[in-house]
Amino acid sequence: MPSLLPGPVGIWTAALDALEVPAAQDQVAALDEQGWDALWFGEAYGREAFTAASLYLAASRRMAVATGIASIYGRDAVSANAGARTLEAAFPGRFVLGLGVSHAPLVERMRGHSYGKPVAAMRDYLDALDAAPYLAAGGQTPPPRVVAALGPKMLELSRDRAQGAHPYLTTPEHTASAREVLGEGPLLAVEQAVVLSDDRDEVRRRAHWHLEIYTGLPNYRNSWFRQGFVEQDAVRGGSDRLKDALVVGGEEAILERVQAHLDAGADHVCLQVLGPDAFTAPSQDWARLAPVVAGLRR
Repeated sequence: MPSLLPGPVGIWTAALDALEVPAAQDQVAALDEQGWDALWFGEAYGREAFTAASLYLAASRRMAVATGIASIYGRDAVSANAGARTLEAAFPGRFVLGLGVSHAPLVERMRGHSYGKPVAAMRDYLDALDAAPYLAAGGQTPPPRVVAALGPKMLELSRDRAQGAHPYLTTPEHTASAREVLGEGPLLAVEQAVVLSDDRDEVRRRAHWHLEIYTGLPNYRNSWFRQGFVEQDAVRGGSDRLKDALVVGGEEAILERVQAHLDAGADHVCLQVLGPDAFTAPSQDWARLAPVVAGLRR
């Protein structure tokens, strides 16, 4: 597999924001000890992505830390270039810069920016990133970057202008089509939401609150429609069909789904473990799941 990440299974989480900084760093250290290959985290209403990456890199020794994603509207390209190179210099080979266009409601209502056409906005940002100066000692080599990509045009851009793609809320079928677009070589790191419970009703309950916000975002809705879902599936919280496709419950099913993504062409699967609510870090679930997927880390 590509050398951007030390192995095929990582954690994706937004739940570290629910912990005070010392507790979050302790949790990151525990994830590192458990053997997870990478820690991915997003950027919306919580910690600023580059600051958080620095905290988590300092708290760990082995695993990669990746922004999944840092919004291109969160900072200009000069700042992003400087931050990324500084992290690469401080923690060589362990930081992956994941970039994304975020979503119009978050960009316009929360940040006060105009939301541009996604592919054009990302292309312009990558142009500016490549042209950005950096005059500090160290950091001459930028870290690898991946692009949050769902549709074919963004996947093509991630193939041509980055080291890979990071799709979110997709199926193994999407993984296969993404690999066709990327071709051999670029990293394909996909997110997969999971619940450790085997109870189907409980899995769907957690899937509902997880999908509630996403069913209102056009980027994801359009991606689901391309994957064969219909308008009725994208109701608030998602239809049962959408929940069952995007969220997997139980250890055996989780292993099967991870393997399905890998067989479809993924290099790395970021498991987003859904706890009882959106505000609790599922620490015990992370520890319980780590040995379950350990056999996939070869």
